[in-house]
Amino acid sequence: MRAWSSHANSELDPELLRLPGFRAYLAAAALGRLAFSAVAVLQGIAVYQLAHDPLALGWMGLAMAVPAIGLVLFGGHVADRYNRRWIVIAARTAMALLTLGMAAIETLAVADGLALFYTISFFIGVVGAFANPASAGLEAQVVPPEYALRGASLLASTGQVAGLIGAPLGGLVYDIVGPGIAFPILSGIFTLSAACLVLGVPARPTSVVAGPRPRMLVNIAEGIRAVFADQRLVGSMALDLFAIFFGGVIGLLPLFATDILHVGSAGAGALRAAASAGSVVAMAIAWRYPPRRHAGLALHLAIAGFGVGIIVFGLSTSFLLSLAAIFFTGACDGVSVVVRQAIVRLLAPDHMRGRIAAVRMVFVNSSNELGDFESGVAAALIGAGPAVCMGGAITIATAAITAWRAPKLLRLDIGRIVAPL
Repeated sequence: MRAWSSHANSELDPELLRLPGFRAYLAAAALGRLAFSAVAVLQGIAVYQLAHDPLALGWMGLAMAVPAIGLVLFGGHVADRYNRRWIVIAARTAMALLTLGMAAIETLAVADGLALFYTISFFIGVVGAFANPASAGLEAQVVPPEYALRGASLLASTGQVAGLIGAPLGGLVYDIVGPGIAFPILSGIFTLSAACLVLGVPARPTSVVAGPRPRMLVNIAEGIRAVFADQRLVGSMALDLFAIFFGGVIGLLPLFATDILHVGSAGAGALRAAASAGSVVAMAIAWRYPPRRHAGLALHLAIAGFGVGIIVFGLSTSFLLSLAAIFFTGACDGVSVVVRQAIVRLLAPDHMRGRIAAVRMVFVNSSNELGDFESGVAAALIGAGPAVCMGGAITIATAAITAWRAPKLLRLDIGRIVAPL
C-alpha cells in the first residue's frame, strides 16, 4: 500500500499526462461529456416544446431514474467481473444509437413523440447503470493512487469544460440547423469517444479476488456493506444525494429559460454552461491547491454554498443574476465532486471499485434523475421559484445535519488516507 504523499501532489501536469492510456481516456471522457451535456439540453427542450408542462420534464427524469437506480448495483457487479473498458465502449456506442433515435423522432414528427422520448430516457438510464460503475473502475486502472486527487481534478475539470462547451453549443446548433442535424452530430461525437477508448486505452484485466466466485447477490451485498461500514463513504454519498435531490435545478432550466427569463433555447444552454464554468474554476483551483488537510470541511461548506446559490436562482428574474447564481452553484459542486471522487478512489479496493461505485451511483442517480422528477412535481404544485428556494433551504440543512452525524467526514484529512491496492 502507498500513502498519499506530498511529493505526488507536487508532480507537474506532464507526469500525469504521460501515464499509459491517460490521454486517450481523458479525450474519451471529454467527448462523451460534451455530447451528453448537449443531448441533455436538446432532449429537455424537445420534451418541453412538445408538452409545455414542467411535470413532463419530471416524468423524463423519472423514466431515466428507474433503470439507472434499479440496475446500477447489478452494473457494479458486472464491472467487477468483466472487462470495464469494453463495457464503457459499448455504452458510448449505445448512446450514439439512442441519439440517432431522438433525431428520428424530431425529424419524422411522430404522433407519440413524447412517449418515445420517455422510452429513450429509460434506455439512457439503462446505459448509465452499466457505464458509470465501469467508468469509475476503469479510471482507477488508468490513474495510479498517488495521482488520485489530481487525476480526479483534471478529469472532472476537463469534463466540466466539455459540458461548458456542449450545453450552449447544443442549444445554438438546435436553433440554427434544427434537431435533424444537431442530434446526428452528437451521435458522431459519442462514436469518436468510443474510438478513443478502443485505440488508445490499453486493455487490462479487472482485479478479481482468487477463489470461487460468489453469487451475484452476495457480491452486491458485499459492496453495500463496505460503503455503510465507512462513515466517510456513506456520509459523502448522502451529502450528494440530499443536496442534489432537493437542490438541483438542471431539469427545470428549460422552464426557467422559456417562461421566467425569456431567453430561449440558447439561454437554457447558457445557464447549463454557467454551472459547468463554475465547476471548471473550482476544479482548476483544486488542481493547484488540492483540498487535502481540510477536505471534509471544504465538502460541507461547498454543499451549504450550493444551497445558498440555489435560493438566489429561485428568487431571480434577471438572466445575469441567474447566470451568476448558477455559476456559484457549479463552483461549489466542483469542490464537492473533487473531494467525493477522491474519497471513493482512495478508500475502495480495486476488486470492489465497481460495486462501491455502483452504490455511489444509486445515490447520484437518485439525486439527479429522481431530483428532476421531484423538481418537476414541486414546480407543478407550488411554482418553479418557490420549489427551487425550498430545495436550497433543505440543502443547507443537509450540510448541517451531516456535519453533526458524520464527524469523521467533517474532520477528513485526505493526506492521511492510505490507498488500498
